[in-house]
Amino acid sequence: MHSKLLFLIGVLFAVSPWASPPLALGAGLIFGFVATHPYAKESRKGSRWLLQASVVGLGFGMNLSQVLRAGRSGIAYTAVGIAFALTLGWALGRMMNVHPRAAFLISTGTAICGGSAIAAVGPITGATEDEMSVSLGTVFILNSVALIIFPIIGTAMGLTQQQFGLWAALAIHDTSSVVGATAKFGAVALAVGTTVKLARALWIIPVSLGVAALQRRKACSAETGARAGVQVPWFIFLFVLAAVVNSYATAGAQVWSALYHAGRIGLTLTLFLIGASLSPAQIKRVGVRPLLQGIVLWLIVGALGLALIRGGWVQL
Repeated sequence: MHSKLLFLIGVLFAVSPWASPPLALGAGLIFGFVATHPYAKESRKGSRWLLQASVVGLGFGMNLSQVLRAGRSGIAYTAVGIAFALTLGWALGRMMNVHPRAAFLISTGTAICGGSAIAAVGPITGATEDEMSVSLGTVFILNSVALIIFPIIGTAMGLTQQQFGLWAALAIHDTSSVVGATAKFGAVALAVGTTVKLARALWIIPVSLGVAALQRRKACSAETGARAGVQVPWFIFLFVLAAVVNSYATAGAQVWSALYHAGRIGLTLTLFLIGASLSPAQIKRVGVRPLLQGIVLWLIVGALGLALIRGGWVQL
């Protein structure tokens, strides 16, 4: 009864106006470490579907016109940055002996858009619950850190608002944390950060479809021919449709806004469920190496991006 009551309180907090993705994840982690999950099986099944549905809901908050207005240079920077982060993440994973699937999830989350990217590629790669939990936990912990320290570093380094907005968009995982960090820095930083981050987030579509095609190819070439094991990411197509509808069907703006906020709440609740399912035993099974890989990858990407922007090599 004690565990059930704590779990219910956590769920209610996750869907409340006071919760945020990092706070919900933190509450889930605390629950997972101090209590026995009363609905472990149901939570695992529900969180998977809720996560994908939330990604679709988040598509209603993406304006394709704003992304295009971010400029060709911003889109080019995101393409180069994503390729660099994925390659470096792969190399770090091999050096640190991280399981390839977990290493790819963390690299994808770092390169594109945090939890949404992991939610997109995780089911396609056949990631286990443990791998999904550790990967999502890693990127959202780092999101929370970035939200606090990025404005401090930007001020100390004397970055202009445009420089800070670009840096935050290229180095912070989650869109909400980019918005939060840049909003603290100024209106121009917020505008630049949001548009470039949206351009970066769009790469979730080709990356997810590319991974699905690669998995299907591997399945077809395998001796077992386990074609049924490859999942087509249908929800990614719904994500694209949601972004198109939000961008051009302006008559339903209030409805699209409500669906986007529902997606945000769904993602927050999902992170609580994931955190609640992440026990010391799971971390022991996966190991601490994925967490270390995520930290090292993020530090390198953030530091290099800051150096290039301050040196004038990367600018809008």
